[in-house]
Amino acid sequence: MQFPQRFSDLPEYAFPRLRALLADLPAGGPEIAMTIGDPKHAFPAFVPEVIAAHAHEFGQYPPNDGAPELLAAIADWIKLRYGVVKNPLSEIITLNGTREGLFNAAIALCPEEKNGKRAKILIPNPFYQVYAVGAAAINAEPVFIPCPAADGFLPNFSRLSAEVLDQTAIAFVCSPSNPQGAVASREYWADLLHLAEKHDFRIFADECYCEIYRNSPPPGALEVAKEIGVDPERVVAFHSLSKRSNLAGLRSGFATSGPKAIAELKRLRAYSGAPLPLPLQRAATAVWQDEAHVVASRKLYQEKYRIADEIFKDVQGYMAPEAGFFLWLPVDDGEAATIKLWRETGVKVLPGAYLSREVDGVNPGQGYIRVAMVAPKQEVQRGLQAIRDCIY
Repeated sequence: MQFPQRFSDLPEYAFPRLRALLADLPAGGPEIAMTIGDPKHAFPAFVPEVIAAHAHEFGQYPPNDGAPELLAAIADWIKLRYGVVKNPLSEIITLNGTREGLFNAAIALCPEEKNGKRAKILIPNPFYQVYAVGAAAINAEPVFIPCPAADGFLPNFSRLSAEVLDQTAIAFVCSPSNPQGAVASREYWADLLHLAEKHDFRIFADECYCEIYRNSPPPGALEVAKEIGVDPERVVAFHSLSKRSNLAGLRSGFATSGPKAIAELKRLRAYSGAPLPLPLQRAATAVWQDEAHVVASRKLYQEKYRIADEIFKDVQGYMAPEAGFFLWLPVDDGEAATIKLWRETGVKVLPGAYLSREVDGVNPGQGYIRVAMVAPKQEVQRGLQAIRDCIY
């Protein structure tokens, strides 16, 4: 039997690779898991009550594109957060987790060709791996853009040639970025939006970490597009309750764009989508309407920023994250540092190379480890201190 070639060169996913790396090695102490971005802060206490109150709706097929009440709650949140008015019925689609949306949006919105050549998709490197899988699924050509510290850990698309940009159909941007915690400024978004208009490509703005930050709310692609008068079709923004509300298991997110793009996403979803069950949509509606739990969770992350800054203040190359809940720590070799930490301390982290792709013999994540600060504060402090003592 044959298998499709388009996925044949995908590397093993990050976490199976990590399990294989450490499988035969004993831990040097009680395990402290700092690998996956699985939030451990409390989610809103009312969520189980809402689900229970609507449990009878598990017997119904849920609306494919989102219940009207949920769409309205999301539109209200977008207006509150970004000052942008979106039509809930024509400019928003709910998602069964944002990863599903990021994948399907590439399928629904990327043309097979651009200006007579195979379409290109621009991807920051390192990156959330679904970006590349979406490109592979539609046979688009991925172009991996390194995100070094010198560029603020964000992709510099302006360095690309006009030929590459003219073939580009989609550019992915994650802000706040995973894994580095970098934030795209208003100027960054404006420059990219102008570049997208000049070369006629869409921006996929992955903003799932936008509510976890130190001081000021990160600006969003939607609000900057509105400020400078860019066509709403130019941006597809993705958001989630997984990080904002510590509800990774609820699998609730959304995408928003202009009505033409959303119509295409709905057309595909009618055939292939997996809509969120109605009781979970009811819970998501209530969660988008509540900000108190978001503020409380953010304060906990801000305490962890202060702990990390104090522990690593003297480490050469340490860059304090602006937002998100990951540290992107410089090391000589990510895999070697991961093994050393596990064998000597029991702290489990993720080699940065597992989140990147090698281009021209260089993997931009090779000299880093990603550390998730999602556990309770005391456990995070113990883990970070162990990392500091062991490898620096």
